[in-house]
Amino acid sequence: QVQLVESGGGLVQAGGSLRLSCAVSGRTFSSPAMGWFRQAPGKEREFVAGINWSGGTTYYADSMKGRFTISRDNAKNTVYLQMNSLKPEDTAVYYCAAVFRRNPSGTSWWDHRQKEIDYWGLGTQVTVSS
Repeated sequence: QVQLVESGGGLVQAGGSLRLSCAVSGRTFSSPAMGWFRQAPGKEREFVAGINWSGGTTYYADSMKGRFTISRDNAKNTVYLQMNSLKPEDTAVYYCAAVFRRNPSGTSWWDHRQKEIDYWGLGTQVTVSS
């Protein structure tokens, strides 16, 4: 059984930074593609960032480019999301996602094929005050 556990969320002022972490357990003999999504109240879940199994390729939603950075440490089975220059509109629950059965390629895959994601974390709340 694979588990994804997010941490690092919290309350931050606009312009501040947070680093989210997602620890993967239960199937550590293979390295899945990993992604971050977020869902704000009353809105649909949206793609934030994705990273391939090696960490050599990353993808970002347009509104996050230049502010967010996704990375991973396969030795620790952990993926990170560094969020800088946070805005009130970044307030949401942030979810970690793991893809074992597919090889996501491109932002479009992450945007439109959420149903093919194998595992989701329970989420961590990020609140950005103005």
